[in-house]
Amino acid sequence: MESLIIAALALCSLTAPACGDKGTSKARSCSDIRQFYGAKGFSLDNAPLSEISGEHLRICPQGYTCCTVEMEGSLASMSCKEMEGLLKDAGRAVQTSLTGQHKAFDGFFLDLLNRSMARLQKSFTSTWGLLYQMNTQVFSDLYNDLSGYCRGGSVNLEEVLNEFWAKLLEKLVYQKNKQFSLGEDYLECLSKQIETIRPFGETPRKMSGEVTRTLLAARSFLQGLVKSAEVVRKVSQVPLSPACMRAMMRMTYCPHCRGIPSARPCANYCSNVMKGCLANQADLNTEWKHLVDTMVFVAENRLIGMDQTILSLPERISEAMYTMMEKIETINAKLSQACGEVGPISTGAEEVRTVGRVTVEDTLVDTSKNMAKLVSEVTMRLRDMQSYWVSLPKILCSDRAAHGAGAEDKCWNGINRARYLPEVMGDGLANQINNPEVEIDITKPDMTIRQQIMQLKITSNRLKNALNGFDVDFQDTSDDPSGSGSGSCTDPTCSQDPGLIATSTGGPVFYPYPPENKKVTGSARQNVPSIIILLISLFILLLRR
Repeated sequence: MESLIIAALALCSLTAPACGDKGTSKARSCSDIRQFYGAKGFSLDNAPLSEISGEHLRICPQGYTCCTVEMEGSLASMSCKEMEGLLKDAGRAVQTSLTGQHKAFDGFFLDLLNRSMARLQKSFTSTWGLLYQMNTQVFSDLYNDLSGYCRGGSVNLEEVLNEFWAKLLEKLVYQKNKQFSLGEDYLECLSKQIETIRPFGETPRKMSGEVTRTLLAARSFLQGLVKSAEVVRKVSQVPLSPACMRAMMRMTYCPHCRGIPSARPCANYCSNVMKGCLANQADLNTEWKHLVDTMVFVAENRLIGMDQTILSLPERISEAMYTMMEKIETINAKLSQACGEVGPISTGAEEVRTVGRVTVEDTLVDTSKNMAKLVSEVTMRLRDMQSYWVSLPKILCSDRAAHGAGAEDKCWNGINRARYLPEVMGDGLANQINNPEVEIDITKPDMTIRQQIMQLKITSNRLKNALNGFDVDFQDTSDDPSGSGSGSCTDPTCSQDPGLIATSTGGPVFYPYPPENKKVTGSARQNVPSIIILLISLFILLLRR
């Protein structure tokens, strides 16, 4: 007999309004919910003045309530919009951080190029005199192309550098032989002989390798920041599902309908609601972390030292020009043999040498400190957002869930004020099959988010290609899952950089569709016969296989 009484009491606690809320014959006033509802901009025409029976409710517990079905629907829509607003706000914060870092690095890179160009103009004017002043366009074109490449322009870096050295040779030979008629055929021959004669020594090859490696890293890093921000923006705009809307309503505003607006949701209850609502977003985690790891590696191992490479360009170019002057007789002989005799090439080398060689001002220490500071800041921020997608439930629950001593026994568990018993689900879509709060079909992932998972993978692969010396076009990655480009690393055995995480993360997981009429959902509020029928059905399916 005692056991029957205990069972009855337990049942009464689960159906609270029907058994316990109406301890008095007088219905409770609904003034609080009416005030709240009206403050949200809704009409009070159909809002009850006192509690009514709640059999009509579709989301909240069907006990005595202060909400009509229309009020329930309005509050459900509002809870969904509020949640979507919070997700957009969180996404905007991450976007702002990524955009700010992009702006800082982009400005720093362009400032380096501008400073390098200014140094070249100043030093070459005094060192090379008219020889430079008559051919400034060659150098301006080089820096303009390097700047355009860094900013994502359609520029082939290898061709730009090769064309610069060819034009420089052509201009130097032409400028010192204006008394002779140098036809187009002769000048074209000069360009073709540059690899054979090597008039500038080893400088073009070494400088091209360093510049390509440095600017490839800079360009890929900047575009990685852009693509990351785009992914966050697109995912933040994904609408919540109807099942999530119902779960948010049940957690957020059903306590108001029950007359306990101060009741905060239990922490684990809130976690399950958020993990269910954001299950697809959590599946971004693996590729997102992989991209962050790759970007941090690029920043720490490629961007440090970039300032020295860019600011030393005037010195490297001037040294190459001196090399040509020093072996001009040999070069002249080879050019005459390959392209025909045009007369002795007057170099004016003696005049140049009396002025002195180009030297780069010793301000690299300050520039290197600024570069190190930028790298330190961006890597810190990237690491801070590494777990962004799986930390969203915790972030969103931090301000709304009940906390403090005894809170777990007095919090809102979706039915009444009591301890929340179900376990907390894991992260990601596959782990929500038994989520007791949000009914999810795990066989139907959100396709917008799946596309962004693929976008993250593409961007990571292209960053790694850039690290290995392959030039990459980031302009359109939406229709190109493989990544393509050409660069200085033509050997398939190009080694990957030590320390780079190169483990395959695998593509996005697509779950197989179940047989027709066998929709897989998760709900821990099913009754016992339903569970038994489901288990029997699964057992029969296994026997058939």
